Amino acid sequence: MVGDTLTATTIKTGAWAIDSAHSNVEFSIKHMMISTVKGQFSEVEGTIQLDGDQPEMSSVTARIDASSITTFNEQRDEHLRTNDFFSAEQWPDITFQSTKIEQVSDDRSKVYGDLTIRDVTKPVVLESELEGIMEKDAFGMRRVAFTATTEINRKDFGITWNGAIEAGGVVVGDTVKITLHIAATQQH
Repeated sequence: MVGDTLTATTIKTGAWAIDSAHSNVEFSIKHMMISTVKGQFSEVEGTIQLDGDQPEMSSVTARIDASSITTFNEQRDEHLRTNDFFSAEQWPDITFQSTKIEQVSDDRSKVYGDLTIRDVTKPVVLESELEGIMEKDAFGMRRVAFTATTEINRKDFGITWNGAIEAGGVVVGDTVKITLHIAATQQH
């Protein structure tokens, strides 16, 4: 179906498993007030319960392994796993549970839900776009892909570590831009 008109009604109702091998969560945050550091969490799993006839009845549950964070700098990544940031040993899971889905257009929706980081839960809204549907992939599976974006303030989740810059400003910005690239396969 890739290439045809994509709509929420094109998707068959049912449970879809997030394909961990082909999904990730990317983020970016200001560093030293002027540059941007990008990274990702590579271990994402969960279930999407889709309802093609009534998209607002769909739901999403996801878990991200906090220790799977990478900014492609080993020293920084180790620091991000400590109590200064994600405290990945104490709180290994970052979770998302949808509370409401609002269909905006044929291929766009707002996914409202609860994001939990470091045992702190806050509401977020994901701006989601249906990227494609494949009737049968190389393994005979029906596949769907979404991209979703949001922004959070890291301090809202208890991630408050920072350092002052001698010339003024701080080492780490507060606003985190998040992009989810999610592929899922239909479960039987």
